[in-house]
Amino acid sequence: MKRRVVITGVGMITPLGVGVEKSWQSLCQGKSGISVITGFDASDFRTRIAGEVNGFNPLDFIDRKLARRGDRFIYFALAATRMAIEDSGLTINASNSGRVGVSVGTAMGGIESLEKNHQLLLQGARHQISPFFIPGFLANMAPGQVAIQFGARGANMCSVTACASGTHAIGDAFRVIQRGEADAMIAGGAEAAIRPVIFAGLDVIKVMTTRNEEPERASRPFDRDRDGFIIGEGAGTVILEELEFALNRGARIYAEVLGYGFNSDAYHITAPDPDGIGAASCMKMALNDAGISIDKVGYINAHGTSTVLNDLSETRAIKSVFQGQSSGIPVSSNKSMIGHLWGAAGAVEAIFCLLTINQGIIPPTINYETPDPECDLDYVPNVARQAEVKVALSNSFGFGSTNATLIFGQFRT
Repeated sequence: MKRRVVITGVGMITPLGVGVEKSWQSLCQGKSGISVITGFDASDFRTRIAGEVNGFNPLDFIDRKLARRGDRFIYFALAATRMAIEDSGLTINASNSGRVGVSVGTAMGGIESLEKNHQLLLQGARHQISPFFIPGFLANMAPGQVAIQFGARGANMCSVTACASGTHAIGDAFRVIQRGEADAMIAGGAEAAIRPVIFAGLDVIKVMTTRNEEPERASRPFDRDRDGFIIGEGAGTVILEELEFALNRGARIYAEVLGYGFNSDAYHITAPDPDGIGAASCMKMALNDAGISIDKVGYINAHGTSTVLNDLSETRAIKSVFQGQSSGIPVSSNKSMIGHLWGAAGAVEAIFCLLTINQGIIPPTINYETPDPECDLDYVPNVARQAEVKVALSNSFGFGSTNATLIFGQFRT
């Protein structure tokens, strides 16, 4: 039999605030974290808005020495992890450290470090390049630093699967515990990619919104007038534990991880399969893994990027999987308020699913004003909804045709 896996701690940093409570309260109130970019001069770009994290001080979570030796995405990962470990009450010590692992995803890695050190090279100042550039830039330094700082000597993994990285990281950690290779895993995603080079690259392929004059209304998943996504930044971390391990130490349990599915559209480097075939198959894999029927799902946390193609493809995929029941399942997109956090998106959205299950509140999809005849599901428009949700499904789909789905359920002994 597969070992049961539960989640006992959560931590996050989002454009809505530093900490789970700040982010969750603002999300449920329908507040937007999207604003004009302050981190660099974006006046020459088509898109000049983003979901920046404000009020974050690395020194609140790590020491001054470490704060000079990494990249912003690593600081986010460390901060979210500290919150999650404190929330869970998990103690990592000599007796269990070999059975505690780390799985953190990121799409971009240390883009800020890359930009700064590359500029030094172009200026002929290569001798000023930091000796910590490479250790701060590498994607796997997020899980690496988490393991070092918190003493987790078990499995160590980094998912680099674009927009699905955080979901894959949690799903892979779930599998490690199921297989008996760890008793606890620190898992999630981190991203800090609001940088000029990234905006320049996305400007070229025209996938971001250009509603610069109304930042808070710019991200509008499933709305007929959607015109592209918005980049956000942040991190989300969860603590996964084998059920008996968690119960034996008296841990509080947020929810149980019931199922995980992952596959590929094998269709296009940036566009989803228009009929949602791969996404539908991914959701079916997760449902089969969980051993539950479609009528048990009470909420779908959509990938919902606010792009014309993605929202339509995901809607078609949901209809394909849930058939006649699809119209009765609440579906919402957190990206309407926080933007697209790339590698951190799936982890942050997973935490919001856990809170939905625990608190009986389904966050809305804001800026849903003009229905799209082809996107005709219940997107929980503009206002949060009270509802008992026993099972929640979370989708993440990424560039490179990659897909991931997680299913969480109320914990039952």
